[in-house]
Amino acid sequence: MPHRLLKPLALAVALTLSTGALAATSSTFDVSELDSSINACNDFNGFVNAKWVAAHPIPADRTRWGSFDALREDSLNVQRKLVENAASHAAQAKPGSIEQKIGYLYASGMNEAAIDKAGFDPIKPKLARIAAVKNGAGVAAYIRDSYAHGEPVLFSFGGNADFKDSNKEIAYAGQGGLGLPTTDYYSKPDFAKIRTAYVGHIAKMFELTGIKPAEAQKQASAVLAFETRLAAASLPRVEMRKPENRYHLVSIAEADKVTPGFEWAAFFKAQGADAGNSFSMAQPKFFAEMQKMLGDVPASTWQAYFRYHAISNAAPYLSAPFQQEDFAFEQQTLNGQKEMQPRWKRVLETTNGSMGMALGQLYVVDNFPASSKQRAEQLVKNLSAAYKTRIEQLEWMSDATKQKALQKWATFVPKIGYPDKWRDWSGLTLQPTNYYANVQAAQQFNYAYRVAKIGKPVDRDEWGMTPQTVNAYYSAQKNEIVFPAAILQPPFFDPKADDAINYGGIGAVIGHEMGHGYDDQGSKFDASGNNVNWWTAADRSAFEARTDKLAAQFDGYEALPGKHVNGQLTMGENIGDLGGLNAAYTALQMALSKNPTEAASKIDGYTQDQRFFLNWARVWRGNIRPEAQLTLLNTDPHAPAQFRAIGAPSNMPEFAKAFQCKSGDAMVRDGAKQVKIW
Repeated sequence: MPHRLLKPLALAVALTLSTGALAATSSTFDVSELDSSINACNDFNGFVNAKWVAAHPIPADRTRWGSFDALREDSLNVQRKLVENAASHAAQAKPGSIEQKIGYLYASGMNEAAIDKAGFDPIKPKLARIAAVKNGAGVAAYIRDSYAHGEPVLFSFGGNADFKDSNKEIAYAGQGGLGLPTTDYYSKPDFAKIRTAYVGHIAKMFELTGIKPAEAQKQASAVLAFETRLAAASLPRVEMRKPENRYHLVSIAEADKVTPGFEWAAFFKAQGADAGNSFSMAQPKFFAEMQKMLGDVPASTWQAYFRYHAISNAAPYLSAPFQQEDFAFEQQTLNGQKEMQPRWKRVLETTNGSMGMALGQLYVVDNFPASSKQRAEQLVKNLSAAYKTRIEQLEWMSDATKQKALQKWATFVPKIGYPDKWRDWSGLTLQPTNYYANVQAAQQFNYAYRVAKIGKPVDRDEWGMTPQTVNAYYSAQKNEIVFPAAILQPPFFDPKADDAINYGGIGAVIGHEMGHGYDDQGSKFDASGNNVNWWTAADRSAFEARTDKLAAQFDGYEALPGKHVNGQLTMGENIGDLGGLNAAYTALQMALSKNPTEAASKIDGYTQDQRFFLNWARVWRGNIRPEAQLTLLNTDPHAPAQFRAIGAPSNMPEFAKAFQCKSGDAMVRDGAKQVKIW
């Protein structure tokens, strides 16, 4: 499971540590945005971001707004020009080219008249198929057929590297099938109103397909009861972070004993998956409950469950009433969004979901200069050198474990900008006008592409994120750090900026992704990407004593009245932030030691150390609707942005020194409260 925010790094390199302008002629950080009425030592996030947040309300079609969101908006506007150009020239484009396919997909999605005229006709054959399910055998057959068309149902399924042999791709089946964000939504009193709204939403979806209100309400209640059983047999988010809960290798015969009513060999054959004799059936408790439900749940309830999810999955591609009801629950009720996004954004999102890497191939042509890739590569080398130094200097880790940690460091693989090779889309056939059919074709094509990898060697050149995505990720099984082109822009990366700005931005992001290799779960994978223990017992105990303190720190942050951050759910990201910011600071000092003039200079009255921390906080500026924040507190492994701005710096004496903070200030965690890990 990648953690989100080429060749292995050479170990002996002559580092060119400075990446920014030696003497910035103009500031790339607007100090007028700082709020001098707020003490940086008490509320650093407020000092840096309060004025900006107050001046930038959340747009009506958004659930939050901040640095990431503004950069994503820029990326969307660039992409819009690409897809609109492809759509307007699709008829003249080379037949079968990605330009033509993207053009057909986008143009068909923008043809609202045709979509509205079709109503829910596109899913009538599927609804008829569901109505024909009469028993357990029919349920199993429907699941096989639905998956074979690229439409997941009931449980999760796909290919991934074997946790014990990272060079081989195997099949994974796991828990799934829920319509609400987490298992807690089905049982905790806090979410009773959302459960009521969910039943109302399901009933409205049924009514849109012609089911009478009383019957729709009855079926909707049955769906909630059905999913509540699944939720009770599912592991919560915190437990799902642990590798041992996401990998359970069984033979097909063993799996059939767990679910005698669901034949796994027949399932794999229907998918065209070469699973061999075994696969990972993680969360066996879930599949045991699935077996019970195959025996004791009436066919009418299975039909209601399948029916709702078929309608819900198709809703964004059907007529306006379906789109509006989907928005009303998924975005308004759960996330507080005021208005639906404009049509072009929704169709562009579908285009990214269907042909994102092909769109990325067009995106990088004019939006990622070679100079940006070269500078980013240099920054990765600099952060890598800094991280190595910090590992070597750890006081709490034995030499034996350090050697293993350094072996892992030596095999980090950075990927920057975009893939070295592009995916082949020649097997995908799309039409100029039929949006739903195009989405279905892409789903099935992409599913078949992924399933075909099962049983084969892992493709280590493949990317898990498109170039136009404003994010980054680490993969424990490939031990790789990946930085798409779209994140290599201000405020993260600016070729015109001084070193402090770049190290406090993209430098800390690079360090963060490296840090995932050593977080509470990534540290359970070795240099080859295998889930094996490389720690001494004493070192693991010392590590966990430190991570427990970090969990307690974030448990103390109150995001909403009475609602705190979950320090265990967000642990991996918080370790990444703390290690990444420290490594970036070390790299900055290494750079400044080569350039004493820049080190001693101030820009707009702030030192390099101060500007480093200022840009770190600026990256996390933003505002979020309370409904969306509540959902994220329960689902997101990332802490709320305002706490990421302060969490890591408050543990760093370098921050306190830079801003002349003293013991007792909110931004100074010293003594027993200070967390030092990497």
